Amino acid sequence: MLVVAGTSLIVVRAACASASTAAPVRQAAVASTAAPVSLASAAAPITVPTPTPAAGAVTPTETTRKERLASARRQTLMARAGFSPGVIDGKAGRKTKIAIEHFQESRGLTVSGTLDEPTLAALSSADKLAAGEVWTRLYTITEADSALITGPIPTDWNERAALDLSGYEHMRELLSERGWCSPDLVEILNPGVAVNDLIAGDIVTLPDVTAPALPRLGRVEIDLEEKIVLGFDNEGKIVSLMHCSIARAMEKRPVGELRVKVVATDPEYTFDPKDWPEVQGIERKLRIAPGPRNPVGTAWVGLDKPGYGIHGTVRPQDIGKTGSHGCFRMANWDAVRLAKAIKIGTVVDVRE
Repeated sequence: MLVVAGTSLIVVRAACASASTAAPVRQAAVASTAAPVSLASAAAPITVPTPTPAAGAVTPTETTRKERLASARRQTLMARAGFSPGVIDGKAGRKTKIAIEHFQESRGLTVSGTLDEPTLAALSSADKLAAGEVWTRLYTITEADSALITGPIPTDWNERAALDLSGYEHMRELLSERGWCSPDLVEILNPGVAVNDLIAGDIVTLPDVTAPALPRLGRVEIDLEEKIVLGFDNEGKIVSLMHCSIARAMEKRPVGELRVKVVATDPEYTFDPKDWPEVQGIERKLRIAPGPRNPVGTAWVGLDKPGYGIHGTVRPQDIGKTGSHGCFRMANWDAVRLAKAIKIGTVVDVRE
């Protein structure tokens, strides 16, 4: 666990623990030879397993595959620029539009919500990837990656507390986080590959999210209505945007000026039964091990309102769709980027 300013962290009253009962696949590796993807590539059609379509249903075609890849490229460019589209999935919607709008505003461009030529030129001026067609990279799975796959997280909190690591359920989940993308996009980028069978040394194609760190933030603003976290530099210019989930109950949504009290990556989590009245049979606090599927994910930004903070999550696909117990949930990769861009005392202004 990395803790800023030497403060030990036991996270309390964070939200959104989840568990899965699916077993991991541990079979022989299937090596991938997929090359980085460009918009002009003519790779195989989508191979994501789907149920047999009903009569008259539209099935994935090479055209729809190319459309998703083109959309995923736009999302990748926005994520690299610090304006997150949420999960990169090739299905650009409201979150991608909001990211583009705020990027355009930050550059003094006409706000259209579309990646038009002036916007692409602005992206290209700071990121050479935006000037070309190739937007993916080859990623080699490491031994350290493989060690993070621990199988399903138990639904019983006592069993969960016995774990040494809150790891990924399977390789598909790990690679999704490495590419800041959806599991099915991993499979689209690696047609014919049994992703869950891959082991250390195998190579896959992922969105190229090897982006530079965010600039140091002078202030953070959380917009409760839009469910976004905006980062501003010391001159008041918007330099980043990320999406978040907020408290389900309105009375648990803190409004006003808060300050960062602690920043940590790979935090532990303390399960306190008094904060989880729906969980029965546990009468003492439990330590939940660090890891990507820890209830607060891979980063914790504690605020000066006791029990409240900004943190990662085990289910990035649910960001903005589900409510928390009170904290602000983000995708793990966004939470880590934010944690590295702020410091103790940074103002966090929560607005309705």
